[in-house]
Amino acid sequence: MIIYPTYGNFALLKTTVKLFIERDIIMKEVAFREALREAMQEEMRRDRNIVLMGEEVAEYNGAYKVSQGMLDEFGPDRIIDTPITELGFAAVAVGAAQNGMRPIVEFMTWNFANLALDQILNTASKMLAMSGGQVTCPIVFRGPNGSAGQLGAQHSTAYEAMYANIPGLKVVSVSNPYDAKGLLKSAIRDENPVVFMESEVMYGDKGMIPEEEYLIPIGVANVAREGSDVTIVSFNKMMKVALESADELAKDGISAEVIDLRTIRPLDWKTIFESVRKTNRLVIVEEQWPFASVSSEIAYRIQKEGFDYLDAPVRRITAADAPMHYAPNLVKAYLPSVERTVNLVKEVMYMQK
Repeated sequence: MIIYPTYGNFALLKTTVKLFIERDIIMKEVAFREALREAMQEEMRRDRNIVLMGEEVAEYNGAYKVSQGMLDEFGPDRIIDTPITELGFAAVAVGAAQNGMRPIVEFMTWNFANLALDQILNTASKMLAMSGGQVTCPIVFRGPNGSAGQLGAQHSTAYEAMYANIPGLKVVSVSNPYDAKGLLKSAIRDENPVVFMESEVMYGDKGMIPEEEYLIPIGVANVAREGSDVTIVSFNKMMKVALESADELAKDGISAEVIDLRTIRPLDWKTIFESVRKTNRLVIVEEQWPFASVSSEIAYRIQKEGFDYLDAPVRRITAADAPMHYAPNLVKAYLPSVERTVNLVKEVMYMQK
């Protein structure tokens, strides 16, 4: 079954739960890591060609315990510990995908996946085109992305924009357990290479999901909160900033519509355009560097195709245009915040002095 609703704020949660109750769908609460694990387990039970490989995924049960218990169920031929050689095991997985397997590759962090970029960019993303449509590469590259506090510059970069710049890849970036499970199952079944972005700081987050199987289609954004005055677009853990900002803005009588992109490539332009036509204002919140970012592309498309609907310039909040530093005050200054988001929304509402 394909289910489209998901969870953003409490009001939408109540509506969605009501929908499930009416359809006699039993709900349960799971952690983010458990939702990912369930997605992989269900797909591996369905298809013996699916394998999981990566650093510490087997004996250690996953660096973040996403694959806990999977070695016991599926055995070492399908849950495969790899050396600390991202380029090497990515290459093995890409070769397997081209020969009938459907690998899931877990990177301990997308910051380490830089070493595997040659395989992702030069082989996985290009193989279908280079083979004239004869060779597919059904593979999922997944793991935590972006910052997780005081981890320093080499462990704190967000990569959605970089991978979304590559034709041939699909890029998914999830913000909650419900979306994580439904979209990971869709990614595993996709015939294209999919880059799947998570977050270290969300693995313990809990949310409600159906007991029965469900899928969420790739390329469909979610209106996590309806509003009429301004549209806030975000994804991944910055959705927490977006939704909390909407709560704060509501105290000042500003009704913010919040869109969770969920998929970065392909982007759901229809949902964004429809929202901007309604609110006439757009603020984008993302954990990317500002140059050539996801917000850059959205701002360009909206001003190009929706200019007549805008009552204010498109504005955005990004990470600082610098490497992430270690000191707590610099971490705070680097990342988007509720305060900055609220102030920027008030600027596009012409409420700031």
